[in-house]
Amino acid sequence: MSSKPLDQYRKAAVTSASPLQLVVMLYDGALRFIESGRRAMADGDLYRKNEDLVRAQKIIAELMSCLDMEKGSEIAHNLLGLYSFCYDRLVAGNLSDDPAPLAEAAQVLTELRQSWAALEEQLRTKGPVSDAA
Repeated sequence: MSSKPLDQYRKAAVTSASPLQLVVMLYDGALRFIESGRRAMADGDLYRKNEDLVRAQKIIAELMSCLDMEKGSEIAHNLLGLYSFCYDRLVAGNLSDDPAPLAEAAQVLTELRQSWAALEEQLRTKGPVSDAA
């Protein structure tokens, strides 16, 4: 079975997504790879575990690289701290074959994903937030 239609669907989803939707997609990917890495860890498949957790780490590194520390000020600094925590927990879990740090990272990413998804939903249904109060 060819994966070409699936690849085309994914490409279309990414190219038509808003910036907020892209962030949510990144969280979804990281969470998917963390879960897959956790399952591989439980199965004793060290190669797949490492591959999946490194993919999750790369997604987190991408999220970190997109932060605008000047314009984002305190929020960007807080996100950087949370992303750094998650990245470190994934490395620790990968090196020690311990699923507990993976769960910690997944919990933080899940909460962040929910916040970004709620913001995206709010902007989609109500339009941009006005500066006038």
